Amino acid sequence: METLTILEPNLLGFSLVFFVIYLFGYFYMFKDWNEKVRSDASSCVMSLAHGTPAVILSIYSMLQNSQTSFQNLDFSTQNSPLQEMILEYSIAYFLADLLHYFVFYPSDVLFIAHHLATLYVFLTCRFVVHHGAATLIGLLVIAEITSPCQNTWSLSRYRKIDTPVAAKLYEKLSPIFYLFYSLVRGILGPLFVYKMGLAFASGKADGVISRPMWISWMVVIVSAILVSILWVMSLWVDFFRERPKKQLKKYN
Repeated sequence: METLTILEPNLLGFSLVFFVIYLFGYFYMFKDWNEKVRSDASSCVMSLAHGTPAVILSIYSMLQNSQTSFQNLDFSTQNSPLQEMILEYSIAYFLADLLHYFVFYPSDVLFIAHHLATLYVFLTCRFVVHHGAATLIGLLVIAEITSPCQNTWSLSRYRKIDTPVAAKLYEKLSPIFYLFYSLVRGILGPLFVYKMGLAFASGKADGVISRPMWISWMVVIVSAILVSILWVMSLWVDFFRERPKKQLKKYN
C-alpha cells in the first residue's frame, strides 16, 4: 500500500505532461507537416502516450483484483490508489485532448460531447462516489487496446497523399484495424457493458453508487459504444466502396 500511495498522481501534473507531449508533437515532430493535419497528428501522439500505459496499468490492476471479471462485477469495494491513479491519468488526457478540439475543431460537436461525457463518468467515479473504478478500468482496456493500431492508421492516413510509404501502410493496415476495432468495440465491448448493466440493475451498486448516477453512466457508456460501432461501420462502407475503384485503377 505504501508503494501505491507514492504512485498516487497529481491531476495537474499529468495534465501538464500531456500538454507538453502535444506541444512537442506540434512544434517539433510534425513541424513540417501540412497545417491541416499537424494538430491531429499531435493529438495522435498524445493518444498513444495515454492509451498504451493506460491499458498496461489497467490490466495490472485487473490481475490484482477479480472485480472486473464477467462473473463478478463488485461495486462494494472502494477505489484503490492505483485505480484512482489510472482514472486521473485518463482524466488528464481527455482534458488535454478536449482543449485540442476546442481550439482546432470547435464545431465538432460529436467528439466534444464524447470527451465531456467520458470526463463526467471518470470525474464522478474518482471524486464523487469513489467506487466503480474496477469496472470502468475494464472498459478502459476495451476502449484503449486498439490505440496503437488506430493511431498508426490515423498517422498514415494523414500522410498518404504526401508519401508512398504512408499510402502503402494505410492501405495494408486499414482492413486489419477495421477488423480489430470491430471485434473489440462491436462484440467484446457490448458484452462487457451488458454484464455491467445487469450488475447495476441487480442492486450490486446500491449503497455506494446512487441510481441516478449509475443510470447516467450507462447512458454515456452505451452511447459511446453505439457511436463507435457506427463509426467503424462507416469505415467499412468506404473501404468496400473504394476497393473496386482501386482494383480497376491497378489493372489499367
